[in-house]
Amino acid sequence: MTIRDTPEEWEVRGTRTPFTGAKTSMRTDDVVMPDGSVAGRDYQVHPGSVAVLALDDEDRVVVLRQYRHPVRQRLWEIPAGLLDVPGENPLHAARRELYEEAYVKAEDWRVLTDVYSTPGGCDEAVRIFLARELSEAEGERFAAEHEETDMELDRVPVADLVRGVLAGELHNNCLAVGVLALTAARQGEGLEALRPAEAPWPARPFAS
Repeated sequence: MTIRDTPEEWEVRGTRTPFTGAKTSMRTDDVVMPDGSVAGRDYQVHPGSVAVLALDDEDRVVVLRQYRHPVRQRLWEIPAGLLDVPGENPLHAARRELYEEAYVKAEDWRVLTDVYSTPGGCDEAVRIFLARELSEAEGERFAAEHEETDMELDRVPVADLVRGVLAGELHNNCLAVGVLALTAARQGEGLEALRPAEAPWPARPFAS
C-alpha cells in the first residue's frame, strides 16, 4: 500500500464568512458527514506561505527571533512569509522573504517539504525550501515594521536546532519541520535527491 495523502471533498450545504481580515478570513461550512448528518466546520482561510531553511557552508541555519503575540512568546524561526499574490510562484516569494528578513541570497534552491500547518482549523499550505550557497544580498535593505523592528538575526548549527526541537525548547513549526526534514534527507537519499525548486505544488498551483 502506498502511504500518501489524496484529494477528497465532502458535500457542503452552506457557507458563511463571519470575519474577513487584511490577509485571512474565517469561514463556516455546513459539511455533510458520512452518516448523512450535517456539521458546521469553522476554519481560517489562508493564502499560503513559504519558508526558507537557509544553510551556510559551516552547516549553520539562518534564524530569526521574533515576538509572536498569539502565543505570547519570542520564537526562533526561519525566514517565512505569505503568498501575497494569488498564483504567485513560491520560489519567487521565498527569495523575497530571505532577502527582506535576512538580507541574504542563495544560488542553490530545493523543495525540502510541503505541509499543512493546522489542517484541523486552517487551510494554510506551506512550502519549505532548502537554500544553499549563501551570500549577502545586494541593494537597499528592506524597511522593517511592527514586530520585525525588534527582530534578532543569527546563524545556528543544525545540530543545535535539532537538539532544541527534540528538547521542547524550539516550537516554530517551519523551523522544526525544516531541520528535521533536512536531517532525514541527509540520512536517506541525500540532499541532491530533493525535489527541484519549481516542483509542482497542488495545494497552491502557480505559474512558472
